[in-house]
Amino acid sequence: MIRALLTIDDIPSDNTCAIVDYLNEAGIQAIMFAEGEKAEKNPEPVVYAVQHGMIVGNHSYSHPHFSELSLSEGIREIDRCETALNQIYEMAGMERTCRPFRFPYGDKGKKNRDAFQSCLRERGFSKVNDTTIPYTWWRENGLDRDIDTLWTFDFTEYRIRPGSGYTMEDVWKRIRNPNPENGAALYMPESRHILLLHAHDETDELVPGYYRLLLDDLLNHGVQFVKPDFV
Repeated sequence: MIRALLTIDDIPSDNTCAIVDYLNEAGIQAIMFAEGEKAEKNPEPVVYAVQHGMIVGNHSYSHPHFSELSLSEGIREIDRCETALNQIYEMAGMERTCRPFRFPYGDKGKKNRDAFQSCLRERGFSKVNDTTIPYTWWRENGLDRDIDTLWTFDFTEYRIRPGSGYTMEDVWKRIRNPNPENGAALYMPESRHILLLHAHDETDELVPGYYRLLLDDLLNHGVQFVKPDFV
């Protein structure tokens, strides 16, 4: 059986509430990573996600490449998003019991990587339980020790844009590829995954309900979605 934890980046968006409704229909609890600046300007979808059972994590304030920031600039990005998310949970009337973090673009800061990891530990961020992730490359790259939440499979549906030449057919090929260039194969028997999807209105305009199409396919292939668990 394939087991997977679903994570969704870049909320809030206009389709955030529709995604949350679908996830509840399907019985899937996801970690949804929010950008602090967007959440300050448009808090209602993030509040909706929290009130409807999703865990909302820190995705920085303005979604920069952390390798292009100084250590102090990166810490400021983390802290400003924390302030925004604390306000979101207060607005939702919900206790914030876990605090996952994801670097935008999976960019862990390069030369400041260790310092950012120390920052996340000192601030009490929550590490996703990844002890069942079986891939050698996960351990070889120290991902089993990092506090932030990376992923093992990226749907790459965010690449579907006007003129990009990238279509849903490319996404389907990636989903069914037994030997992808990056990450682990999705439909490998007994595999374990942290999945990455995005809440992008631009994708929804081109492929309405893309998230439903993709996740229904996983469900139809017997993927069991697990609830977020932290260590």
